[in-house]
Amino acid sequence: MQSNPLRIGTRGSALALAQAHETRDRLMAAHGLAEDAFEIVVIKTSGDKIQDRPLSEVGGKGLFTKEIEEALLDGRIDLAVHSSKDMPTVLPDGLALTAFLPREDVRDAFLSPKAKTLTDLPQGAVVGSSSLRRQAMIKRLRPDIDVVMYRGNLQTRLRKLAEGAVDATLLAAAGLRRLGLENEITSLLSEDEFLPAVGQGAICIESREGDQDTLNKLAAIHDQETQTRLDAERAFLAVLDGSCRTPIGGLATLDGETLHFRGIVLKPDGSETHQEEVSGPASDAVTIGKTVGENLKTRMGPGFLADH
Repeated sequence: MQSNPLRIGTRGSALALAQAHETRDRLMAAHGLAEDAFEIVVIKTSGDKIQDRPLSEVGGKGLFTKEIEEALLDGRIDLAVHSSKDMPTVLPDGLALTAFLPREDVRDAFLSPKAKTLTDLPQGAVVGSSSLRRQAMIKRLRPDIDVVMYRGNLQTRLRKLAEGAVDATLLAAAGLRRLGLENEITSLLSEDEFLPAVGQGAICIESREGDQDTLNKLAAIHDQETQTRLDAERAFLAVLDGSCRTPIGGLATLDGETLHFRGIVLKPDGSETHQEEVSGPASDAVTIGKTVGENLKTRMGPGFLADH
């Protein structure tokens, strides 16, 4: 290994490592570098250690990033690779999201040995999901279904499904594809009826502001379309103070220079839903995201988010 490799921080799950390797491989190709010009540094996060409780009870999204961001700030790593949907809307001082890779499929995948689709599941079926958004959307479509908490990495969830712990589960299609597990997908949920999580399917890279050498390297693999879409989605989430305690979905799409954004907020039991759509110039992505968030806040009233 060369004396000063570029150190890439990541969680240790198979999916996180696949995303870190994709980032490394893109950097290798873009700059004509050998593999030994990089070091993958695995960092165990609080979110990885806590498997017996919903994240909403122990601190939310930041549990998957805190220790990695500390390593960035301490200079132990040069950049961090994350799933965008795991990222809090407020980052520590001195850090920024400085690159996005081209976005994968944003949809949720339905996995079940017992039914082809969510609507085909038998009455009273048990579906495992640790996502409040997915739980609320399942209950909105099928109030009869019993949704249970379902933590663990992707392989653990697939094993639990195969063992019959639940009748079905929902996972991000992008994660399954990145691990070559698309054959596990029973069907895909349309974005129209099942709006994805903010940032779903997008890999983001976090680094230190002012670290020009790293920023120059990342510029070669940055996908501007993904950033534009994520700028709108994260601005929307920030207005609603979105966290793991609130069922929120949002998706921005681009049609030429026009950005279309749709956001949704639900009560955890799926009994009440508010949606909003706004389109405008892609250059106004942040403003569009904020507008949808503010409009939903007004429509919901002050007690909606506080109720849970």
